[in-house]
Amino acid sequence: MPTVEHLSAPWLGAIFLAAATATWIAGVQLSNMTDVLSERWRLGQALGGVILLAISTNLPEIAITASAALAGQMGLAVGNILGGIAIQTVVLVILDAFGARNGPPLTFRSVSLLLVLEAALVNAVLIVAIMATQLPPDLMVARLTPGAVGITVLWALGVWLLARAAKGLPWNAPDEGELAEHRQAKPKGHSKTARAAGELGRPVSTLTAALIFAAAAAVTLVAGVLLEQTGSGLADHVGMSGVVFGGTVLAAATALPEVSTGLASMKLKDYQLAVSDIFGGNAFLPVLFLLASLLSGQSVLPAAEKSDIYLAGLGVLLTTVYAAGLIFRHKRKVLGMGVDSLVVLVLYVIGIGGLFAIARGR
Repeated sequence: MPTVEHLSAPWLGAIFLAAATATWIAGVQLSNMTDVLSERWRLGQALGGVILLAISTNLPEIAITASAALAGQMGLAVGNILGGIAIQTVVLVILDAFGARNGPPLTFRSVSLLLVLEAALVNAVLIVAIMATQLPPDLMVARLTPGAVGITVLWALGVWLLARAAKGLPWNAPDEGELAEHRQAKPKGHSKTARAAGELGRPVSTLTAALIFAAAAAVTLVAGVLLEQTGSGLADHVGMSGVVFGGTVLAAATALPEVSTGLASMKLKDYQLAVSDIFGGNAFLPVLFLLASLLSGQSVLPAAEKSDIYLAGLGVLLTTVYAAGLIFRHKRKVLGMGVDSLVVLVLYVIGIGGLFAIARGR
């Protein structure tokens, strides 16, 4: 595909917005058809279903990472991956503020030890990514680095354990009193089953679902490449570093489908699925460092800059706040959202301010 970075800023902005819109629309279809196919193929909450969901919902990031790696724009790729985790965690703030307006906060409703374990997996892969930045850059064999391989193995092991945990854990949430009053009545993923059965709209055949999935995937991949190319050009025009642009504007554009699908899950009272989709996508994103290494032939993580490590730390911090919120389950709301969501929002704003300070001091 020919590059578009040479275009003027208005044209770059217009293409960027068009690609972001296409990513949003196609991303929603991808998520919906993934639900249908995982149910029709009986993948459900099993390992195959989790992997299919992780890959399909992160196709924009996959396209951006691949395009940036091939173009040598590693700062943009790394910023999009690590910044994407931080900003997709902030999506939970939107879901809490706008999807849970009537009643208790999101984390009060979505009681589940499995979600806490998913948050722990997100933090685990991010910590390994931070550790890998300190390894020697020449520690590479066949375009594979210990950090990228370690993250992938850890993610795969974590997903396997989560799939086992979904079948049952020797732990039960309180079933009495106020804690159970707003607990999710139906099991996690009930909206997926309803969508596959055609209860949420016009039913589609498995073949139709597969064709829509393939078309949406193609649109998402092309839009992702355009987002990377126009994003790189826009960052140059406004004098913004690739890491800052990738971790803010670009990450926000690729997080739009999660906002739509998350609000849809909230509307159907599938609160656990709304949180799980965010944590699941965030846990998968660092796996893309393996893709970046394979395509670029470079040791990506050891070449990480201060801002990259900073974004990874911000992702760990925001995830930890929500993990605590899931455990404590505060019912109080402030400014229309849960206390944990408000803390996450404040920390994110402060964190992005620090990111700009780091970029200015380079």
